[in-house]
Amino acid sequence: MTILVTGATGAIGSQVVAQLVQNGATVHALARTPEKARFPAGVTPVKGDMTDVDAMRAALADVRTLFLLNAVTPDEVTQALITLNLARDAGIERIVYFSVLHSDLYANVPHFTGKHTVERMIEQFDLPATILRPAYFIQNDASLKDAVLGHGIYPMPVGSVGLSMVDTRDIAEVVALKLLERDRAATPLPRETIDLVGPDLLTGPVLADLWSTALKRPIQYAGNDLPGFEQRFKAFIPGWMAYDMRLMMGRFQQDGMVARPGDVERLTSLLGRPLRSYRDFAVETAAEWQRA
Repeated sequence: MTILVTGATGAIGSQVVAQLVQNGATVHALARTPEKARFPAGVTPVKGDMTDVDAMRAALADVRTLFLLNAVTPDEVTQALITLNLARDAGIERIVYFSVLHSDLYANVPHFTGKHTVERMIEQFDLPATILRPAYFIQNDASLKDAVLGHGIYPMPVGSVGLSMVDTRDIAEVVALKLLERDRAATPLPRETIDLVGPDLLTGPVLADLWSTALKRPIQYAGNDLPGFEQRFKAFIPGWMAYDMRLMMGRFQQDGMVARPGDVERLTSLLGRPLRSYRDFAVETAAEWQRA
């Protein structure tokens, strides 16, 4: 019984691979350049790109379970639909798909609507799959050192409705649990959708206050300037992606990304422990920044 992990070298995929290995699974890890990747002992690296049909056919030929995670790219939908179709052709009946919270609501945000399109294929063909919908990652804010520590501002224009931000370690643990559950089941399990959220509702001002406490100095919320956010991010990422992120932040400001009643309790029960908090992340990260 073999599990193929796509996106295996990324922030989520690499943690999922590690979790699976710790639980005794047989893991194949897809990578464009597997010779450069560092995987735990026992993992089989598989060379492939989700737009390379022949490579994906080969990668899927001898696996039982698929974790489908693909990055935010201009051809994200094509990658995912090709992979799902090839998985159907290969007779794979155990799938975990990595989507995003509110994929069905943020219709104007390209990568949200793209993931919802993939969800629609899973539903239309009644694929035996777990659809995981994570909220905004807490660890995304690890990249904000210059703004927070250097300039005393929390720069992400997330607004005042609130986000149920989630720790990537909790995400990876849930992914691994669901992959193992499906892989070890005697027969394919019914389709399900799970929202992955954190324990707290976080607004821009609340996040600034948490950093103030963690750093023991005043940190201000930079406000809701979406055009300025887009221009700043164009220095680090492609223009199309910066605009996609701007649209996402606009929906955060308008609608938030709020856990539904029962979500936190469901995840707490699944993991058998409390969910990790942004407060703890800020304290840990502030200590690392200051040591550096």
